[in-house]
Parts: sequence; structure tokens; C-alpha cells
Amino acid sequence: MDIQKLKYFHTVAKLLHVTKAAEQLCVAQPAVTQSIKALEAELGVRLVEKRGRNIVLTEYGAHLKSRLDTLLPEFEGLGNEIEALKNKSRRTVRLNILAATTFVVNAIVDYRRQNPDVVFDFEQSAAKSDCDIAIKTNGPEAADTENYVRRVVKTEKIYLAVPKNSKYAGLESISLASVRDEGFVMLTSSRLFGGICEKYCLSAGFAPEIMFESDSPAVVQNIIASGSGIAFWPEYSWGPVNTENLVLLPVCDCECSRELIFELYSRIPRSEFAEDFFSFLVR
Repeated sequence: MDIQKLKYFHTVAKLLHVTKAAEQLCVAQPAVTQSIKALEAELGVRLVEKRGRNIVLTEYGAHLKSRLDTLLPEFEGLGNEIEALKNKSRRTVRLNILAATTFVVNAIVDYRRQNPDVVFDFEQSAAKSDCDIAIKTNGPEAADTENYVRRVVKTEKIYLAVPKNSKYAGLESISLASVRDEGFVMLTSSRLFGGICEKYCLSAGFAPEIMFESDSPAVVQNIIASGSGIAFWPEYSWGPVNTENLVLLPVCDCECSRELIFELYSRIPRSEFAEDFFSFLVR
């Protein structure tokens, strides 16, 4: 059924007057009359009948009017709903965060102070690229993609975090071979980072003994600060050290680092904030 025919009928059904309905619709009266006749032919029933100079609704016409009382406002609101979705989409930056989660979230908080209208949508999937920006690393599970429009690679040093009261705390640097018998604290949610750290340990001749796993860098920090275990600590990704009871030492027997990879994609519809936030994130 044509939406215009339904609107014409609904106006006539409310006013019970074809001429007044045509005036309200700003169309010629014959156009309204022909539209209703075409709708009746399509449905195979009479919707209105003449009674003297007036018209009345048939049983079918009354039922159709009652349904259109609800349906037409919904139809008319669809345009506004779509426009609202378009506006939200233009304000929404979709992120695929596969590395440096704490760093990215802190950057989002800072960015929204200056741009309160921006909305962020998150996912963590190496198989997906339906996003504006992907943040990843060069771990063993990292997937290569080439459909980005901008790509920036930053080198991030990886330190060894040790308790301040440990025998290592006074050193200027530390070798991985010297901590082969220590218990390591790792992030459960960071397979890529964990894979990189394990690779460095294996190159030093041992597999790290995992004594504790947590999904929070703050918990990892607190465990080490309490005097238990050691951990690999990325320079930027986990934020600054917030305790005096933990010391970060550079690793001296290998170039202990990883790449942070920032990729900007040309997603449609494109967020108006995507490119600006990408530049902000890289800075």
C-alpha cells in the first residue's frame, strides 16, 4: 500500500470531509478522491460511503483509521530516527583496541574533556576491521591489514618492574637471565603482550614461571609493590607507576621493546571525530 494513499485516507477519515481534507493536504480535491478509490480497489472493500452531503466510514474504514492513528506517526517519525542515528554515527568513533588499553582509555578521557559530544564504541577482535581506528601491537597473534588510510608505528620500551625492597632494585639495568627463577605476574587479558614477553624470556634461555595473573595493570602493580613477583612493564600502555614501592629497570641483555601500531580506516559512515582523535592519540 502506498503511504501517500494511506495519508490521504487518514486525513479524510479524521475530518469526514473530502474538500477540507484536500485543503489541509494542500492538494486538489480530485486527487484525494482518486486516491481513496484506488486504495479501496487495492483492498477490495469500501472504506467510505456518502450519506447525503456527508461521508461516513464503513466498518473497514473505521478499522483502517484506528490502525493508522498509531502507524502513521511511527512512519512519520522514522525520518527523524534515521537522522538521529546519522548524527550519532557521525559523533561516534569506533575503536578496536588490541593493545595499550589503559593508555587508550586515558587518552579518551582527556579527549572528551575538550570534545564532550564525541561518543566512543569499543571492540576487541583481531578478525574485525569495521572500525575507525585500530590500536594493536606486533605480537605473535597480530593480524596484518592493508585497508587503512593512515598508519603510525611507535616503539615502546618494555621494562622489568621489581619490588623496591628486592635485591634488584638498586641496579641501573637488569638481565633477563638473572631473573629466570623469579615468579612473574602477568595480565590475563593481554595475550599479545604476554607473547612478546615470553619470547624475550625464551631468548634468554628460560620459560617464565607465572605466579599470578590479573586483568588489571593496577593489580599487577600492587602485587609487585607488596614485595611479590616481578613483571614486564610497557613504557606507555599501562600508564605511570603510582607507587614508590616499585622500580622500573631497563633490560640490558636484549632490546626489550614492542611496536604500538595505530591504524586509521575509511569506514562509512565516517565519524567526524575519527581523524582528529587519531592524531590526538598518536601525539
